[in-house]
Amino acid sequence: MTDAPKTAMVLAAGLGTRMRPLTNDRPKALVEVGGRALIDHVLDRLADTGVETAVVNVHWFADRLESHLAARGRGPAIVISDERETLLETGGGLKKAAPLLGDDAVFVANIDSVWVDRGDALNQLARLWNPSIMDAALLLATREGSVGFEGDGDFFLGEDGRLTFRGEAPSAPFAYMGVHICKPDYVSDGPDGPFSLSQFWRRSAAAGRLYGVVMEGDWMHVGDPQARAEAEARLAGADPAR
Repeated sequence: MTDAPKTAMVLAAGLGTRMRPLTNDRPKALVEVGGRALIDHVLDRLADTGVETAVVNVHWFADRLESHLAARGRGPAIVISDERETLLETGGGLKKAAPLLGDDAVFVANIDSVWVDRGDALNQLARLWNPSIMDAALLLATREGSVGFEGDGDFFLGEDGRLTFRGEAPSAPFAYMGVHICKPDYVSDGPDGPFSLSQFWRRSAAAGRLYGVVMEGDWMHVGDPQARAEAEARLAGADPAR
């Protein structure tokens, strides 16, 4: 069994345009769901899994986000990756932050995923991770029962855990739910400036080195005000220990 990563990259630099007007005066990471900021949902999950350090990238209302993080009062320890000058997207953000992440595998987490965990999702992902055969291990959710996800699904999952992209198929049963594990240098050969992680996942999938595992629980993709309202309703009806 692989120990869960002790370091995480938290992608919090986005503009949150779909979340307006809630992001007119704050970053998306500080929009509250169930009485807690989105980023606190993620950081608390990571802390509970044993993550000791989280590198958080900042851009939109960066000062406000930094102040919030400094006042959290619990782990993980926060290191800022400053993207005030240029927003670098998911891949560019990971590439810029790589020198801050150390040498070991890391969790990479979006801030717009909230979930009711009926298993042990992050440790489940860590148990899957095997760098000898994988470039990245993705946490997945089923489309059915998810909140705020309106796509046709992203992936097919093989019996051996390998992922293939939906391609020309009209739909696929699983969606990426916002957390994966990779090495910090996964995108080191990416271009300068902004770029997406998805192109690297496609490359890894083609090489048979992209794997995934399906979480047990309810996934909420909090991408806009309606999804936020639906997520709040789902959380209100969930186990208080969520």
